[in-house]
Amino acid sequence: MWLALVLVACSAALAPSVAAQEERPEIMPGERKVTGKKDLGPRALGLLRLTASGKASLVPIAIMINGRFWDAAVYKADPIPMSLDAGTVYEVERSGSSLGLFTVSAALHSNAANAQSPWLATGAWLPAGKEAPNQPLKAETVPVGIDTSDAPPRLTRNPQKEAPPANTAPASAPSAGPTSGDEPPRLTKPAPKEEAPASTTTSSPQAGSAGSTQAGSGQSAPGSTTPAGESKSAEAKSADHPKEPTGSSDTNSGATDANRPRLRRGKPTDNLPEEEIPGYSKPGAEPAAKAGKTAETMPAPEPVQLIPAISDAGGPQPRAFTFEWLKDEEAERRQQMTALARQELGAYLNAQTKARILAPAAASRAQRPGATKKLPEPILENVRMLTYDLWNANQPIMVFSAEAHLPPPPAGAQGGFEADLTYSMVLVAYPDIYGNLRRLYARVTDKYHLDITPRLELIDAVDADGDGRGELLFRETSDAGSGWVIYRATADTLWKMFDSLNPE
Repeated sequence: MWLALVLVACSAALAPSVAAQEERPEIMPGERKVTGKKDLGPRALGLLRLTASGKASLVPIAIMINGRFWDAAVYKADPIPMSLDAGTVYEVERSGSSLGLFTVSAALHSNAANAQSPWLATGAWLPAGKEAPNQPLKAETVPVGIDTSDAPPRLTRNPQKEAPPANTAPASAPSAGPTSGDEPPRLTKPAPKEEAPASTTTSSPQAGSAGSTQAGSGQSAPGSTTPAGESKSAEAKSADHPKEPTGSSDTNSGATDANRPRLRRGKPTDNLPEEEIPGYSKPGAEPAAKAGKTAETMPAPEPVQLIPAISDAGGPQPRAFTFEWLKDEEAERRQQMTALARQELGAYLNAQTKARILAPAAASRAQRPGATKKLPEPILENVRMLTYDLWNANQPIMVFSAEAHLPPPPAGAQGGFEADLTYSMVLVAYPDIYGNLRRLYARVTDKYHLDITPRLELIDAVDADGDGRGELLFRETSDAGSGWVIYRATADTLWKMFDSLNPE
């Protein structure tokens, strides 16, 4: 009996701990633990254009709303896109590491109809490690007559009180009528028969009469029964009280809408100096060509760096996606990627050879035994290999890009490929557990096949969706134009997340 009671008591004591273990979720290796509700946006992605002289501007690319990507250049554009609202703060990141902050000041629109980036933002670029400059006091916050410089304060007189009235004539005799001013009333000379200007008032020829007026005092004309100083003319009222503007020339981007989602916001930057960017102007403003600037007078564009930038009010903290190689390991992997790239280029050239329509004589010679000849070894140029740790698992993802062309054919040779034709290739792979390369993506194209296979140029790795893992951002060039594409690296392939040229 006592033994049964002891067992019941022990089971009751262990029940809460067992229940707690059952309620604890199991986290698989490589997954990120979500502490609360997943943030589904808004999260904007842009590119900071940084010139050698230090001028910075921003190109909008994509914006994620409720887990879906949209083109940031057209999303909620009325007419300024939501991603370029004044005061929006972007954190500039290179391979996931923060480089500084960019605060949007104004949005510019391209004057060309087929521009790659129809919208561009100007603003304040603050590199990491530097303090924000002290903003001077605005004119409306400074008391009148107070000097804001380092010198001692100095009071100034009101120039409006010191200046004499513009239309006051010299006094001739004192007036008997009452006046509204503090100074003694003065009479004016009789007006000529011609019509007097609107700013000049007339008086009665009889001195001291009740109908006499003072120039600039706003009294009634001769013959009027209204006492002097009691009312003012319409012209004087309009001069003393200017008409308030009924509208503003600034466009409303809809930032005050209650249902409009918010990006990362910062202090207003209205007092920043406006910069002129060739080919761009404010919405509704006159283009530079019509304002007297021609293409010959415009300065040549400076070379720019393209660095990804993220704006998210509740996103995760930036995390570096760089990968550190061991000694002599990177050179070995580079050789393997180069060999794999040559294989991909050879497969592309063989496919182009089979797709060609040969002349009857050339076709007959190609069908003879031994007529098939090996393609020459391609020459690789502008070789570039970048490695990232996109999965946060110390797993290198290698992105290899190069340009290739074939050597010139020997003298007397007919047919074959063009020696001056350049082939562009991009190869993405990673080593498996056995050390062999596993290809995720390969693309080879040339100028004659951009309509089928666009050319890709790697920009950088960036956390586009805010899940803590990195994605690959490419510039895409095809016959339809130039745009941007984002790929997510999986264990088997690259999965397309966003394509500005081919939106789904």
